[in-house]
Amino acid sequence: MEAVVGLLVMLLGVSHGVETHCDGRQDGAQCYGALGGTVVLQLMDNASEIFRYLWQKNKRTILHGRKDKIVYNTMTDRSVFTPSNGTFRINNLIRTDGAEYTLITFDSNGRVSGQWTLQLSIQAPVSSVQLDSECLSQGEMRVSCSSEGADSPQYSWTLDGHTLTDTQLLSGNNETNNITLKQDVSGRLVCSVRNHISNVSKEEKISTCGFIFINCTLPDGTNISQWVFSANNTLCIDPTTTPTMITDKPASSVGKETGIIVSIKPSNQTVTNSSNDDPWYIYIKKNLPVLAGVLSALVILLMVGVAVVCHQRKKQNNKPKEEDDQELTYADVKIVQRPGRQMHQKAEMEVEYGQVKFSGRPRKTVQPKEDECVYAKVRNSR
Repeated sequence: MEAVVGLLVMLLGVSHGVETHCDGRQDGAQCYGALGGTVVLQLMDNASEIFRYLWQKNKRTILHGRKDKIVYNTMTDRSVFTPSNGTFRINNLIRTDGAEYTLITFDSNGRVSGQWTLQLSIQAPVSSVQLDSECLSQGEMRVSCSSEGADSPQYSWTLDGHTLTDTQLLSGNNETNNITLKQDVSGRLVCSVRNHISNVSKEEKISTCGFIFINCTLPDGTNISQWVFSANNTLCIDPTTTPTMITDKPASSVGKETGIIVSIKPSNQTVTNSSNDDPWYIYIKKNLPVLAGVLSALVILLMVGVAVVCHQRKKQNNKPKEEDDQELTYADVKIVQRPGRQMHQKAEMEVEYGQVKFSGRPRKTVQPKEDECVYAKVRNSR
């Protein structure tokens, strides 16, 4: 109960001094007043020009006047009518002040010369606005905008002074109190809450949730394209470089606001990690499996060729060597003296033998057509 009373006191304090104006000279006018505040209704131009008039609330007369004279006013404690300018002022507005009001004018003959109505609505003004942000699992940020006491609140969002667009929103729209921002959205976020009698804004500087978008191809050909938490990222990392991180809050505060990752993203600040942008490097990297297969085939062919050559050499070395010299055969010649025939011969005969040698050619065997015999010439010395 005390909380309710405190809220009413706070609302009255906020509403105090809130003054609204409405032109009720057109039939069907819609007017608004702040709860606990003041509303000034323009009923006519000058009451002195009207012979008689009645101001009714829900068909019950609350004001009766004749030209510049006020016959009665049932709301004298909270209202003031000024005949010279035709304005009706109501102070300390309460909920029951919201109703349909009708002004009826009469001429000197007592006939109705005019009649028109207006609708007065009483609303509680926006007392305060609060922003709550939360990081989601994939780096999105959910932001809630809440207000206290406001009747029929309307919401709007801006980022760095510009209305939020669909490209920045993952869910929700610019007129809801709960929105979800995409992973790369950061800046000065403002939520405005308004109704017909008040407008209050709340500003908060938001940063990304520490997620970065990676897009790269691994050496095995796997393509990776996703949002990852920068502090735990082990994908698409060039070991020779270190990502630059600018933080205004601890990186461990996942679930709330975290640091801003400086990165380059395609159309959405996409980070693309590549160790070398040289065309030849990219070509070799792309065709690495094919090149490895060709190289393996060449190595196998080379090993087979070496094995064949070694086998041939070993086979030749195992063949028996040909004899360089051939066997020398001597002719054995005997001289027999016939009996009865006298010959004057020396007791000893001298015989000369000739020796023939054959030289063999290397790595070629020569087979003679027939055996050749060489005989020594025998000379008798007489």
